[in-house]
Amino acid sequence: MNRILTILASTMLLLPAEASDFVINTDAPRQTIRHFGASDAWSMQSIGTWPDEGEQTRIADWLFSMETDANGQPHGIGLSLWRFNLGAGSSEQGRESQINRGTRTECFLQMERTPTGAYNPESATYDWSRQAGQRKFLRMAKERGVPYFLAFLNSPPVYYTQNGLATNTGRGGTLNLRDDCYDDFARFMATALKGIEEHDGIHFDYLCPVNEPDGHWNWQGPKQEGSPATNREIARIVKETSKAFRPSPTTHHPSPTTQILVNESSDLRCLLGVYMTDWQRGNTISTFFSKDSTATYLGDMPQVPRLILGHSYWTNTPVPFMKKIREQLRDTCRKYGIKFWQSELCIMGNDEEIGGGGGYDFTMKTALYVARVMHHDLKYADAESWSWWRACGGDYKDGLIRVYDERERQRMSSHQQGGADVPHARDSKLLWAMGNYSRFVRPGAQRFDVSGPEEDPYGVMCTAYRNSDGRWVAVVINYSAEPQDFRLTASDGRQRRWQAYRTSDAEGENLKPVGENDGQMKLSARSVTTFVEK
Repeated sequence: MNRILTILASTMLLLPAEASDFVINTDAPRQTIRHFGASDAWSMQSIGTWPDEGEQTRIADWLFSMETDANGQPHGIGLSLWRFNLGAGSSEQGRESQINRGTRTECFLQMERTPTGAYNPESATYDWSRQAGQRKFLRMAKERGVPYFLAFLNSPPVYYTQNGLATNTGRGGTLNLRDDCYDDFARFMATALKGIEEHDGIHFDYLCPVNEPDGHWNWQGPKQEGSPATNREIARIVKETSKAFRPSPTTHHPSPTTQILVNESSDLRCLLGVYMTDWQRGNTISTFFSKDSTATYLGDMPQVPRLILGHSYWTNTPVPFMKKIREQLRDTCRKYGIKFWQSELCIMGNDEEIGGGGGYDFTMKTALYVARVMHHDLKYADAESWSWWRACGGDYKDGLIRVYDERERQRMSSHQQGGADVPHARDSKLLWAMGNYSRFVRPGAQRFDVSGPEEDPYGVMCTAYRNSDGRWVAVVINYSAEPQDFRLTASDGRQRRWQAYRTSDAEGENLKPVGENDGQMKLSARSVTTFVEK
C-alpha cells in the first residue's frame, strides 16, 4: 500500500501545474499610449563630448535603437520620447552658482554684467555652441528614429531670477523669477527651441516650463537647478509662454505645434490635494482644469492640452497604497476630463524594499521593482506616457545606464588582471526591463483590460496593448522567485502565435528572443516577458 501511495505521489508531482489564465478583453479599450522616455540630465552634456565616439554610439543604440541582429536580438530599448534639459546658466557661473559641478547646465542666452554686477539686458545674445553634448544626443536620438522630443526647465535663466542664481537658496516657496521677466522668460524658451530646430534639425513637440514646483521641495542648493512656484505663478508662466509661441511680429520664429505642458508635479499627492505645502502649491488638477478656478484655469489656453504631468516618486510604498493613489488619480482625471503622463521616476530613500537609492544595482532587483511601478502607472493611473528620470547616471539608482568617470575607470582598471581597460558605460537589467515596454508598445498603441486571477504584486502581473499596426502585445511580470505557468488568450476567441522576449537575471537575457508559443509558457523566476503577436 505504501508503495502504491508513493507511486501515486510521484505521478502527481510529474503532472503539470495548472497555468494561470489571463484573458485580453478585446472589447475593453483603455488609454492610448503616447510614448516611453528618459531624460538627458545631466550626464549627456559630458558623454556627448567624450573623445570615444564608439562609446557614445553604444549608449545611443542601447537607448534608442529599434534594430535587431541576425538572431532577432534587439540592439536597444527603442525609447520613443527624449527629454532635453534646457539649461539656466549655472555652468557659466561656476562656483558662484552654489550648485555642484556635475549638475550645472549651460544657457544659450548670454548677458554681460554691468559695473554694479547686474546683468545688462542690452548685451543679450544667443550662443548656439552651448549644451553641445546634449544636442549631440538629440541628433543621435533622431537618427535612430525617436519620434518625440520634450524640453523641460528646472529654473529660468539666471539673468531673470530674483536671486541671480538657478537654485532657490535663501528663498521661500515662490517662483525664483523677477516679476518683470515673465515675458522675457517665455521669449527665451521660444527662441531657444527654435534655435535648436534651426541648428540641429530637432523640433520639440512639448515644453514643460516648470519642474517639481510643489510639495516639500524648496530647491535649496547645492544639488541642482530648481525653483518652487505657486499655482498662480505657474498659470502666469503658461499664459505668457502660450503668447510667445503664437505668430507675432515680436516673436522669433514661433513653433505653433509645440504643446505647453503642466505641471511636472513632484508627488502624485500634490495633484490631488495639499501635501507637505500650503494651498498655493496643492490641488493642482482642480486648480488648472476647473473653470471655478478663474485665476488659474488653463483648460482653454492655446497650445495647452488637457493634460497633467506628475512624477511617481514617494508613492510606491506601501504596495497597497501604490494602487490606491493611482486609482484616485485616474478617477480625478476623468472627473476633469484630462489625461495623465508619468514623466519622471528613479529610486528614492523610501523605496526600502530594494534598499533605497544609494548604490547602483545592475540586477533584476531594481528592474522588477520599477517594472511593477510601470505596471501600476499604466494599469491603475491610465498613464498615457511613462518616463524614467536619467538615461545615464553614477553610483546611484537613477540611471538606466551606469557611466564611469576617469577616476573610477582608472581605479577599476588597476584592480583588473593586466590592467584591462574599463568601458565608460555599462548597461543594466533596469534598462532592458523598461525595454520590455518601450521597445514593443509603440506610440499610438491602446491598452486593453486583462482579466485573470486576483493580481499579486509579488507574483504575476499582466497588461496588454494593441499597436497601431493591429498587432497585440502583452507585458508580463513574474515578481516571484519561482517559475510560474502562464497562459494568455483573448476574448475574441482567435488563436494567436506569439514571439516572446525575456529579461531576467540569467546571463544574456536582455530582451532575449526565447521562441514562439501559442500564449502558454513557463515564466522564468524574477523576469519580465513581452509577448508580441506574430
